[in-house]
Amino acid sequence: MVERPSAAGGSTPDGEGQAPIPVKLVIAGGFGAGKTTLVGAVSEIPPLTTEEEMTVVSEGVDDLTGLERKTTTTVALDFGRITISEQIVLYLFGAPGQDRFWPLWNDLALGAAGAVVLVDTRKLEDGFASIDFFERRDIPFVVAVNVFDDAYHYEPEELREALTIPPEVPVVMCDARERERAKETLLTLVRRAIEKIPST
Repeated sequence: MVERPSAAGGSTPDGEGQAPIPVKLVIAGGFGAGKTTLVGAVSEIPPLTTEEEMTVVSEGVDDLTGLERKTTTTVALDFGRITISEQIVLYLFGAPGQDRFWPLWNDLALGAAGAVVLVDTRKLEDGFASIDFFERRDIPFVVAVNVFDDAYHYEPEELREALTIPPEVPVVMCDARERERAKETLLTLVRRAIEKIPST
């Protein structure tokens, strides 16, 4: 039986035990939208986070309107992993939300198959910049509305109109704390990314 090297450097029987395809996804959105929460909820490994305590230095810099109970913030990235099937493993890169960390987004977006743009309806205007970022780079994305308990409930089509989201971009309701809801959001993104692959 012919054997070939595996991704880990060993060998596997031909056609058996092939390493799954790694797929890089970015979890983006405004400050406090729930990116770290989503990565932590869905990751099958203990997520890597770069959360730091917020201090008085952030006063007047970070807009805490509606986020008064927030005590930590991501200063670089969050990282998690979830296996979708024997063929596909998703690697999740959560982007920091504050404007001063935006230069990191260019690095995180390199090689990404797609992105989830998390939207907090309490700060709806924060969604525009994230949507624009991925539209300009022609990176497939979905808009996931993180449903906060104290937020006004919008219908998906209301949000599509308010954020001028193109009709081909999925808008999904998501509770970033719930693994299954977060996983379904990622699956919607994977399907969207596959649709964008040029046919040969």
